[in-house]
Amino acid sequence: MTLEILTSDLLTPLRHGFFTRKGGASSGIFAGLNCGQGSSDQAEIVSINRTRVADAMAVSKPNLVSVHQVHSAEVATVDGPLNDKPKADAMVTATPGVALGILTADCQPVLFADAQAGVIGAAHAGWRGAVTGVLTRTVEAMEALGADRKNIRAVIGPCISQRAYEVGPELLDDFLIEDQGNSRFFAAGRGDRYMFDLPGFGLQKLREAGVGEASWTGHCTYSDPERFYSYRRTTHEGEADYGRLIACIRL
Repeated sequence: MTLEILTSDLLTPLRHGFFTRKGGASSGIFAGLNCGQGSSDQAEIVSINRTRVADAMAVSKPNLVSVHQVHSAEVATVDGPLNDKPKADAMVTATPGVALGILTADCQPVLFADAQAGVIGAAHAGWRGAVTGVLTRTVEAMEALGADRKNIRAVIGPCISQRAYEVGPELLDDFLIEDQGNSRFFAAGRGDRYMFDLPGFGLQKLREAGVGEASWTGHCTYSDPERFYSYRRTTHEGEADYGRLIACIRL
């Protein structure tokens, strides 16, 4: 099976893609393109999957760069292969031939580009990273490399949608402490539960950061098991582990 790579007109002409699980070598609960080195999948199979992604991005495997994601607002500036992955949830670079690879399984993968300045970024933004500023800090780190935020285009890839993201009242409270206006991203659910609009919140944060254009691809990871891994779906189904999707961009 060939790879399935979702792209956005906002990021052209730069090579980029939100990879689905199709076209990978993993099997069982990981079936497909599992690129999560932290998963319990076989390491050699994950390596094969990442090689396929590097080939699709037209970079050497060492130049497919990832960080140790920890749901933070930390941003790493990179210019080549990383021997030791820093703890961060976003990366920026102005170095041609380096592909930034972000892993997700319901959280937002966000790809950024100022094609005019030759600066790109990639971020992993779950609710915690988004509310603590990882998207804004990615834009700031791109500016430090010469980008102009008015020229930055940002695209949110496949992530969990509001119709599938049930949360407790404590999360609403956390968001209201940050900004009372955040109530618009929560809809009433069953009992005391709410349905949270993660990509809607991400788009708002990108607009507040002043990027020129921002969009969401519209794909829900929870609702399409044939194409996407989902941490929440795995939890609901009682599976032991889950695969990780990868999103990449390069100059």
